[in-house]
Amino acid sequence: MASKNAADIGTRGRIIIAAAEMVSEDPRARLSVRAVAARAGISTGSLRYHFPTQRELQVTVMQTIYQVVAPDDQIKDRSQPARDRLVGCLRNILAPAGVGQEARDGWATVFRTFIAPEPTDESDAAYQALWREAQRRVEYWLSVLTEEGVLPAGDHSDHARFLMTVVNGLSIERALPADASRLAQETATLYLAVDGVLTSPRSTTTTDGESAS
Repeated sequence: MASKNAADIGTRGRIIIAAAEMVSEDPRARLSVRAVAARAGISTGSLRYHFPTQRELQVTVMQTIYQVVAPDDQIKDRSQPARDRLVGCLRNILAPAGVGQEARDGWATVFRTFIAPEPTDESDAAYQALWREAQRRVEYWLSVLTEEGVLPAGDHSDHARFLMTVVNGLSIERALPADASRLAQETATLYLAVDGVLTSPRSTTTTDGESAS
């Protein structure tokens, strides 16, 4: 007979899998307690036991998805230079976009889901959840490099947003016509962006509260 802990882990896993499937089928999925519980084949009370709030469920699902897409292991491998590790992690985020038709299909889905329709609370919340978790993961990678002394201590959220903007731009380029040098150009762009972050001086704050280089 399975222990209570094993049963709890099993139920939690079923919830996360069900919610992740819903997101993969429809990025705007609201992940309501009732809908996720029905998909997982459990009661709403059981889901609430593991995830007391809808936001906690949404955050956990996004973290799980990104952990599969862009795991943290590589950034901790100090046998490789920091810049190589960070580029590798960013490439992991970029990889699922695919190239050619796969990339076109992916961006067509993004357009139909988040751009073409009138925005709603559900679509806004779904997109923000995806973006927040992607940025949080990049911020974590930068925090690892900060602990190593590669980056100075401080708030690196602006650097994370910059790197994610570069990744988004490259993913769009993958959907556009290109020649055989695309991969080399993409790699050069990632290194240029990473080097910019790793070598940029931290801004200082003036008495007026404005930033100065």
